[in-house]
Amino acid sequence: MRTRILIALLSLLLGATIEANAHAFLDHADPRVGSVVATAPRQLTLWFTQNLEPAFTTVTVTDSSGQRVDAGKPNISGPIMRVPLQGIKAGTYRVSWHALSVDTHKTEGSFTFRVGE
Repeated sequence: MRTRILIALLSLLLGATIEANAHAFLDHADPRVGSVVATAPRQLTLWFTQNLEPAFTTVTVTDSSGQRVDAGKPNISGPIMRVPLQGIKAGTYRVSWHALSVDTHKTEGSFTFRVGE
């Protein structure tokens, strides 16, 4: 009886671990999350922990007044999303992303980076 309970508990724990790893979380970005860059970047690149579903994955980049500075739909290849940027000047920018991994799990998040001193 104890063996069955132990096996059931281990199965539950293993299942929870696998499910937690099945989401496309942001791994890193360029420009980096919270960074200050000296020169205006031409594009934003986001790396995720899972491959993305391009039709349902988006990113927006806005300046401090809320104006969008991303130029069009992102280019998505596997776990990497790139979007060109336009009109970047000194200031703070907010990146907001919504990702759908190929296994249909949704994640979202946001961060800022700054251009200039």
